[in-house]
Amino acid sequence: MAAARLRLLRAVIMGPPGSGKGTISGRIVQHFALKHLSSGDLLRENMNRKTEIGIIAKSYIDQGQLIPDDIMTQLMLNELKSLEKNNLLLDGFPRTVPQAEALDKVCPIDTVIDLDVPFETIQQRLTARWIHPNSGRVYNLEFNPPKVSGVDDDTGESLIQRDDDKPETVMKRLKSYEAQTRPVLQYYRQKGVLKSFAGTETNKIWPHVHRFLQTKLPEIG
Repeated sequence: MAAARLRLLRAVIMGPPGSGKGTISGRIVQHFALKHLSSGDLLRENMNRKTEIGIIAKSYIDQGQLIPDDIMTQLMLNELKSLEKNNLLLDGFPRTVPQAEALDKVCPIDTVIDLDVPFETIQQRLTARWIHPNSGRVYNLEFNPPKVSGVDDDTGESLIQRDDDKPETVMKRLKSYEAQTRPVLQYYRQKGVLKSFAGTETNKIWPHVHRFLQTKLPEIG
C-alpha cells in the first residue's frame, strides 16, 4: 500500500457549466496536496500576457468560435511539463475526444470525477451566477454569495453576469456540452477510470467526492 501512495495522481474533473466544478475543485485543493490546472485560468493568463498562443486563442474567442483542439492541447501540455512531479487535477480539459487522446499519450489519466447534475438544476443555478471578470472568481447568489452584494470579496470590484449565464443562452451551452463532452465521458468510461457523482447540491455531492479521494491521496495536515 505504501508503494501505491508514491504514485502520482492524474485526475480530471468534469461536469456541465454550472455543475459546481469550481467549488468542488477549490475544496479538493484545500484538502489534498495536488495542483489544480484550469484551462480557463490558463487561457485568461495567456491572453492577458499576450503570449503567442494567447493571441491566437483570443482571435477565435472574439469570433465566437471554439478554440481548436491542437491549440488547447499545446497550451495545456506545455503547462503540464512544469507540473510533472505533482499530483494533478485538470479542469476544463480535455473537452473533446481528440484532446483526451493527445493527453493520454503524455499524461495518462487514472481518475475522472464526473459531476452529474441535472440540466434543470443548472438552469436555475446559472442565472444566479456572477463573476469577477479580472480573476474569473465565481459567486452564486444561492450557495456561494459574495460577502457584500455585487462586489468581489478580494478586490471590492464589481461583479458581472456573463452573457452566457443569462437564462436565454444557458440551454444552448448545455446542449453544446452534451454534444461535445459526453463522448469524452464515454471515452473514460471505457477505460474504467470514470467515477460519477450524481446530485443537485454541491454541498451534498462534496462529501462523496471527498471520501473517494481519501482512497487515492493522503489528506493535507
